[in-house]
Amino acid sequence: MAALSNVRWLTRAVLGARNSGAWRGLRTAASAQAASQSQAQDVRVEGAFPVTMLPGDGVGPELMHAVKEVFKAAAVPVEFKEHHLSEVQNMASEEKLEQVLSSMKENKVAIIGKIYTPMEYKGELASYDMQLRRKLDLFANVVHVKSLPGYKTRHNNLDLVIIREQTEGEYSSLEHESARGVIECLKIVTRTKSQRIAKFAFDYATKKGRSKVTAVHKANIMKLGDGLFLQCCEEVAELYPKIKFETMIIDNCCMQLVQNPYQFDVLVMPNLYGNIIDNLAAGLVGGAGVVPGESYSAEYAVFETGARHPFAQAVGRNIANPTAMLLSASNMLRHLNLEYHSSMIADAVKKVIKVGKFHLLFLFLHHPLPLGHLNTDLAALPRVEIAGRVSSLVSLPLGLISCKVRTRDMGGYSTTTDFIKSVIGHLHPHGG
Repeated sequence: MAALSNVRWLTRAVLGARNSGAWRGLRTAASAQAASQSQAQDVRVEGAFPVTMLPGDGVGPELMHAVKEVFKAAAVPVEFKEHHLSEVQNMASEEKLEQVLSSMKENKVAIIGKIYTPMEYKGELASYDMQLRRKLDLFANVVHVKSLPGYKTRHNNLDLVIIREQTEGEYSSLEHESARGVIECLKIVTRTKSQRIAKFAFDYATKKGRSKVTAVHKANIMKLGDGLFLQCCEEVAELYPKIKFETMIIDNCCMQLVQNPYQFDVLVMPNLYGNIIDNLAAGLVGGAGVVPGESYSAEYAVFETGARHPFAQAVGRNIANPTAMLLSASNMLRHLNLEYHSSMIADAVKKVIKVGKFHLLFLFLHHPLPLGHLNTDLAALPRVEIAGRVSSLVSLPLGLISCKVRTRDMGGYSTTTDFIKSVIGHLHPHGG
């Protein structure tokens, strides 16, 4: 694949050292603009990019189906190599794990759903999900939390990035029962990996034009473990004088995110804290179904949802929100230098959410409202529940009122199928 070779050569040239190898998907604006102008012609000549697909559990397979439908409609030059790995569907074994690893190592890029981790201990502490990340050394998880116009949330216009170290820390899978009823769980923090994730965060801030990095920790209590992580962040920060650096204790960070999330730009933190903050921040902009995520090693890139949830209760009900997975897929295409298709899909998704879907109904009220209410703020008007949805009412003469009914999820669409059909209907050449 000549095109894929060219992409890999370009990223290696930009990255240089191995520590910067995780930046395969972060290119300069000039190269991105050039790719956008010539992408359609280039990829059709060169053929399809192979990408490993791992649907995972819960609604993962449904979300992957949505990605494939949109990719097909957009004529995206990607060929998915699909594998199945699940601890709850009798599709997990060392052999299957090696098959998935082999595919991901060969293709360098993957898109995955959440692999559910059972609570029960069955002799192996490290889940298959964790084993994948460790064996591929996917040390950096990046979740870009950004408000999407059309989703009404308490905070709007948010734009912050959470960077999480995800190969050690509390998820080291080192637990044992030292005495009956006494469990010791080891949290591993190393200088090498702490420095690596700190450098990744500052490099990200530099390349993306961000102005501040906040290191999140609990060094006041875990003075040695989190103390080492904090020390490494401080040392790395000295190498980036143009980037403002601050520190914040994890519990205060949670409160500050809820009260005033606008103060944050890039946050870097150990494993467990990142897992918590990812989900908290996703809730600020609409929930787990709207925030994309990605994980990097020096060699590989894996794209997924930012808040990892299997959403098992929604399986088969056609109600899973595919926004996060589609935006992750768009980011994957940008990583592959397919700027044209990436922008087309991201724009379509955002347009569907922004425009939304409304049903206009007409009802009669027993007590007509004044005509002057026509231009009144909707929040001040009476409300009625129709088909389980609460909607605002705008009065018209003689008691005739119009009711705009809009569902609260998926940009106004109550089913995954309808949402995907609308996205496909909004696909168009970027800039056309």
